[in-house]
Amino acid sequence: MAGHSKWANIKRQKARVDAVKGKVFAKLSREIIVSARQGGADPDDNFQLRTAIDKAKAAGVPNDNIDRAIAKGSGQLGGDDNALEAIRYEGYGPGGVAVLIEALTDNRNRTAADLRSAFSKRGGNLGETGCVGWMFDQKGVAVVTGDLDEEALLEVALAGGAETYELTEVDEDMPGAEIFCPPHQLEALSNLLKAQDYPVQEVEVRWIPNNTVEVTDGDQAQALIKLMDALEDLDDVQSVTANFELSEAAIAVAYA
Repeated sequence: MAGHSKWANIKRQKARVDAVKGKVFAKLSREIIVSARQGGADPDDNFQLRTAIDKAKAAGVPNDNIDRAIAKGSGQLGGDDNALEAIRYEGYGPGGVAVLIEALTDNRNRTAADLRSAFSKRGGNLGETGCVGWMFDQKGVAVVTGDLDEEALLEVALAGGAETYELTEVDEDMPGAEIFCPPHQLEALSNLLKAQDYPVQEVEVRWIPNNTVEVTDGDQAQALIKLMDALEDLDDVQSVTANFELSEAAIAVAYA
């Protein structure tokens, strides 16, 4: 998963920049709305909502926005937010790279048209449902930070239901680890890590590719990054995952 994590780090850095620009506020609010609608307005009893709130706070979303999104999702403010539905889209990027997209939308036709345009303008194409989904597994991911005792971390992670972990740089010059588990174990894993005083920076359900394609060509890397950015910038898109990893040389060319 090393290459995947390298790309995850790049996306994490980009997310911070986007947050400053205010791009992610609406998407995170939608996630809170749907979480509150599905599991209720009390974060203590709704792990999905609690996770969405933590993510929003980490991105700098104002508390008023968070409270308003919870109220919308729980029906306290009315409106048509019940029209939002979660849809997964699949496609291919330049070089045949597999791309998986999760969206929250109130208009399937609009979202599909926007995705199709983004793909076609950047050397890819939107595929049929199931065309690449089999290449990915859904995993719960808990991200912890700090200088970690690997043996102690492994013991706690296994007790919390983890399947594997990877030491990585969570942020620039900030060591840490990504711990992977079945999605249904994520709440228990997160709670145990916090109980053992591990600084849990992020908790999410993420699609993980079964196998990755290494991209060494700088031009292809640049094309893929442009596609990923274009997809993530669409209002209805919540997350984008692909099965490529970038070599250091390709990253250097792509971001030159």
